[in-house]
Amino acid sequence: MNYQQTLEFLFSRLPMFQRIGAAAYKADLNTTLQICHRLNQPQNKFKSIHIAGTNGKGSVSHLLASVFQEAGYKTGLFTSPHLKDFRERIKIDGVNIQENYIVNFVEKNIPLIDDLSPSFFEYTFALAITYFAEKKVDVAIMETGMGGRLDSTNVISPELSVITNIGFDHTQFLGDTLQKIAVEKAGITKPGIPVVIGETQETVKDVFVHTAQKYKAKIYFADELAFVSDFSPANRNSSFVKFDAELQGKFKINSLHCPLTGDYQKKNLKTLFGVLSVLNDLDYTFSNDQIRKGIEKVITNTGISGRWQVLKENPLIICDTGHNVDGIKYVVNQLRSMKFSKLHMVIGMVNDKNVNDILSLLPGDATYYFCKANIPRGMDATMLKSLAGNFGLRGDVYDSVSSAYNAATKNAIPNDLIFIGGSTFVVAEIL
Repeated sequence: MNYQQTLEFLFSRLPMFQRIGAAAYKADLNTTLQICHRLNQPQNKFKSIHIAGTNGKGSVSHLLASVFQEAGYKTGLFTSPHLKDFRERIKIDGVNIQENYIVNFVEKNIPLIDDLSPSFFEYTFALAITYFAEKKVDVAIMETGMGGRLDSTNVISPELSVITNIGFDHTQFLGDTLQKIAVEKAGITKPGIPVVIGETQETVKDVFVHTAQKYKAKIYFADELAFVSDFSPANRNSSFVKFDAELQGKFKINSLHCPLTGDYQKKNLKTLFGVLSVLNDLDYTFSNDQIRKGIEKVITNTGISGRWQVLKENPLIICDTGHNVDGIKYVVNQLRSMKFSKLHMVIGMVNDKNVNDILSLLPGDATYYFCKANIPRGMDATMLKSLAGNFGLRGDVYDSVSSAYNAATKNAIPNDLIFIGGSTFVVAEIL
């Protein structure tokens, strides 16, 4: 098989949550553990940092990987989903895994598929840990797929566990209260391994504290360790935000520049600095200059995309992968802070989200272009328009993401703003 045939084989043989939803979800780690056994436990052959959370785990993972790279560590990065290329999920020092490595791994390990029937994520995780072990990375940043306790990544024994925050997402699997979701995320806590919580949320703080006590793990709250100030939000023409960062009792760095310009990145940067503080106690050393460059060069170092990304100017076109209530709140608040003549919203969603809760947050004075991403989970655009109408949102239905986007760009004048989002997969098709 060549690379394209290999991908088609994986997509056809392995159930993929991003595409089909619940049918691909497994509520245990048995298959992952069997795969690791068959592969001779590659997850134990490199150091790792484990990152979970409802929002921000992707940004924190990329920022942390970039700082590690600037400090000279050979750095693995495992994230999901991909936006343009499957290989984005698995990187070393910002370089995607090689096509021929994927082909060889799949051809060698077809028996894993035949014997164990793994999900797409389970098999991708197996590919990643084998790659990182063989390439002898110094450290790998491992992002959970969903939840934590039952996520395939939870078979690793990391140097540090990180949980960015807790919000409502995947409630049909993780629970319908913040406390239940927190229990699932807290499930990445390991005996004696420190854990950093990105955001202190009083409703779930006790869940993390009790879990840490149970496992005799030191617990840190990043927003008590790190302070981010003078965070200048993106204006119409800015390509970065400027901020100062201080670690309690350790150091202060002024005039840092971050090219991830979403307002929500302020929280993620606090999490990053909290993590760096704890890593310093674990004998990982990062100079101020390495931290500065890691943040400034996160896009070029890691290839992160889709986070409040400016695609074009005049009219200004922005996309963002925020797709749950907390993520959309930040997006809408930032849109409201900007100046433009008219707002155009290219929107699509998946059918297993709390769609009404999200629609209730969207601005009523925008023109909407309703569309469906080209995946089975995508919500029918006509249905989306009907639900949106209940919240006073008006617009037309389009038969594809690209036709919705083209209509928006045709209708917009230079001083308008076009926003693309509602689903990671809508953004992926535009990128």
